[in-house]
This record gives sequence, structure tokens and C-alpha cells, in this order.
Amino acid sequence: MHSERERAVYRMQSDFCRALTNPIRLEILHLLGEDERTVTVLATLMKLRQANVSQHLAVMRRSRIIKERREGNNVYYSLANAKISEACRMIRGIMTEQLLKEVQTTRSGR
Repeated sequence: MHSERERAVYRMQSDFCRALTNPIRLEILHLLGEDERTVTVLATLMKLRQANVSQHLAVMRRSRIIKERREGNNVYYSLANAKISEACRMIRGIMTEQLLKEVQTTRSGR
């Protein structure tokens, strides 16, 4: 039987995973894994509208994936925990391996 604390962690994990179901958010996480950045810098790097990036940042902030730091008129975003970047890199590695296997299977099946 699971305790209330364990159930709370499952809910948090579910919210976290739901927040990562968007490729733009995954790209933002990748960029924030390199360094903290403002919404303006993120929008420029990603070639997206600032309003669009802000919406994605809000989703990740609510899910406790990122945090913000205010300095003057600027708001800097960073990962709430460095392990988030490690976890995303691990999952990307798994997906890359699967893609390579599929390509190799397709090539050898011809």
C-alpha cells in the first residue's frame, strides 16, 4: 500500500512528465541545461515569438521544472535541479539509440 507521500510524489512525477510532452519545452530544457537565460535570449535562439516561449516557461514553472531569478528588469530562467538535464540527456540517448537501430534494421532488411 502506498502512503500519501508516495502518492504525492506520483502526482508530481505525472505533472512533470506531462510538462515535458512538448518538443519546444524539451528544447528549452536543453538550452537551460547549458546556462540560465532570459525569455528574450531563448526566443532568439529558438527563432520563436517571445510570447510563445513565455507560455512554455509558465507551464514548466508550474510543474517546478524551472525556476526564475529577477535581476533589475530581467528575469533569468534556469533548471530547478541539475538532474533534470541529466535525465533528459539520458532519455535523448535512448531515443537516439532506438532511431539508429531502426535505421540499421531498415537498411539490412532491403
